[in-house]
Amino acid sequence: MLAQKALEYFFHPPSINVMAKSPAPDPSRLDRVLAEARRHSTERENTYRERALKLYPHVCGRCGREFSGVRLRELTVHHKDHNHDNNPLDGSNWELLCIYCHENEHARVADEAARGRSAGQTMASATHNPFADLQKKLEEKKKADGNQ
Repeated sequence: MLAQKALEYFFHPPSINVMAKSPAPDPSRLDRVLAEARRHSTERENTYRERALKLYPHVCGRCGREFSGVRLRELTVHHKDHNHDNNPLDGSNWELLCIYCHENEHARVADEAARGRSAGQTMASATHNPFADLQKKLEEKKKADGNQ
């Protein structure tokens, strides 16, 4: 029974009016849409991302990749102090990072927090210097080679 209905539909599909006319565009609606698009454009220009893109070259601050055109969306604004409300007009709290480096930066901060350190803290530096006596050892080697 189902197969019979499928065959009937295949050989005798319901009629569809492909050439149906769409209603004429409403001029007042078009004006509202254009005004809204302009307003959104102005708002977007005032966002910190748009300001950062105007201030800085379109290059990732970590890996140095350049972005333009459609790929510009892969460039993000990173807040250096991680405070998204701190948006000075001079952009001193921002850096442009590609999405990969930005993710890496936030993962690094999360890892440091899991270890019990803040982002600005550094580990104690190593005290051992393997090259401390290098000059002395090289001079001793020259003397030993010269005596032979």
